Amino acid sequence: MNEVTIFIIIAGIVAAGAEILGGAFVAWRRDVSKKIQEYLIALGAGFLLALVMIDLLPESIAHLGATAPLWMLFGFSVIHFVEHTVVKHLHFGEETHSDIMISKIASYSAFWGLFIHAFFDGLAISAGMYFDFSLGIMIFLAITLHKFPEGLTIASIMLASQQTKKTALRASAGVAGGTMIGILMIFFLQNVDPKITGYAFAFSAGAALYVSASDLIPEINRSDNRRLSLVVFGGMVLFYLSGLLVHEVIGH
Repeated sequence: MNEVTIFIIIAGIVAAGAEILGGAFVAWRRDVSKKIQEYLIALGAGFLLALVMIDLLPESIAHLGATAPLWMLFGFSVIHFVEHTVVKHLHFGEETHSDIMISKIASYSAFWGLFIHAFFDGLAISAGMYFDFSLGIMIFLAITLHKFPEGLTIASIMLASQQTKKTALRASAGVAGGTMIGILMIFFLQNVDPKITGYAFAFSAGAALYVSASDLIPEINRSDNRRLSLVVFGGMVLFYLSGLLVHEVIGH
C-alpha cells in the first residue's frame, strides 16, 4: 500500500467522521423537543431541496440528457406509491401520534438519497487524490465542509419519524459508509459508466424531492412558527455555499 492510497483512506475516514459527528450532535442530545425538531427539519428540507435542484438534477441531465426528468419522475412516483399505497394507515403529525412529524418511509427515502450523494462525494475525493493529489486535497477539504450538516440532516429526519436516537446515529453512520464506499471504489473501477451515474442521480433527485416537498415542507407549514421558513432558506444557502466551494475546487 503506497502513500497516496494511505492518504486517500485517511481522507475518507475524516470525511465520514464529520458526517457521523453531525448525526451525533443531534442524537446525543438528552432532550430534543418538538420545537427543536421543527428547526432541524426546516434546515433539512432546505438542504434536500438545494441538493436536488443544484446538484442531483443538473448532474443527471448531463449524463442522461432529455430522459433524466423521466427517471426523476420515476423516483418521485416510487416513493409516493410506497408511502400511500404499499404502507397502510399512513398519517402525519397530530392526526394520530403527536410526536410523529414525518413517515418512516420518508426517512428511509431521505437516507438513500443522501447515501448515493455521499457515495459520489467519496468517489470525487478518491479520484482527485488518485489522479492529481494536490487537487484531491482541495476537493477533500471542500466536501468535508458539508459533511457535518449532511449528517445532522439525516439524523434529524430520523428523529422526526419517531426513530430512536440510536437509529438516527446509525443513519448518519450509514451515509458516512456511503462516503467510504465511494472512496474505495476508485481502486476497483477506474471508469464509471456515465449512464449508471445519471440513473442514480435522477432517481435520487425524485426521491429526495418527494421527501422534502411532500413530507417535510407540509409539516413545516402546519407550524405556527413563522421563522421556520427562514430556516428552510438557511438550509438552501448552507448547501449552496458548501456545494459552490466543491464545484469551484473541482473545476479549478
